[in-house]
This record gives sequence, C-alpha cells and structure tokens, in this order.
Amino acid sequence: MITERGRVIAVTDGKAWIQTIRLSACQSCSARAGCGQRALAGVSGGRANQVLVANTLGAAVGDEVSLAIAESALLRASLLVYALPLLLMVVGAMAGHQWAPGSDAAAMMAAVVGLGLGFWLARLAQRGLGPACTPQLVRIEQAAIPAPESVSGPC
Repeated sequence: MITERGRVIAVTDGKAWIQTIRLSACQSCSARAGCGQRALAGVSGGRANQVLVANTLGAAVGDEVSLAIAESALLRASLLVYALPLLLMVVGAMAGHQWAPGSDAAAMMAAVVGLGLGFWLARLAQRGLGPACTPQLVRIEQAAIPAPESVSGPC
C-alpha cells in the first residue's frame, strides 16, 4: 500500500475532503535528486491537492489522517492514463501513414486523432476501475484540537 498523510478540510454526506502535499515520499527516496515528482512539487511550491474519500473512520475537520491506495491500483491507473493514449497515438500515426503513403500531414493528423481517442477511452475506462482505485482512509493520526472558548476578563 502507498500511504500519504493529509488533513481533513471538510466533511459532507459521509465523505471527507482531504488536503495533501505530496512531499512525504521524497524524503526517503534514493532518486530524489532526479525525480520528476520532486521537481513538480518544487515548481508548484508543494501546493496542496484535495481528495474526496469515504469517511469510514468518522474523521472530523482538522484531523490529520492517513490515506492509502494499493500499488497495483496505482499501476493500472497509470497504464490507463499514460500508456493507452500513447499506444493509440502510435497506432494512429501508422494508420495515417498507411492510408496516405508519403504524407506526413496525414500521419500527424491520425496521430492526434489517436491520442484524443486514447484520452477519451481512458476517461470512460476510469469509471470502470471502481473503488479499488480510490484512496481509502486507513487511520486518524491526530484528532483535531477544539478551539479554546474565549474567556472574558474582569473589565
């Protein structure tokens, strides 16, 4: 399981919005100097991401929680999002080249159509992946500390 920590920012209808900053894995990774994830986080300033998950543990706003997703689910989703469009782009370029031999424009247009088709099919297929590919709450790390009530002084 791949885990990430985050903070609950909203709770509605049995679901919780969790805000995460993807830097926790960077500290222990041996490839952090040349990693695209670390570079992307550096460019975005470690900007927070928000994820909607089922609130199975009863987390409240302000709680620090751990989210988890299976490695196999992440691999399947990555292949779907990255490999399918690229594969269809290459197939489209080859089909365009066969359809109009010697015409680079036809191959390029067919490649763009294949890429668009790949993104569209990936979008349709991601709905079929279901709950196995969605993050799950696994534990509440630190409960939210209630704000102290204001005390009026002897004025």
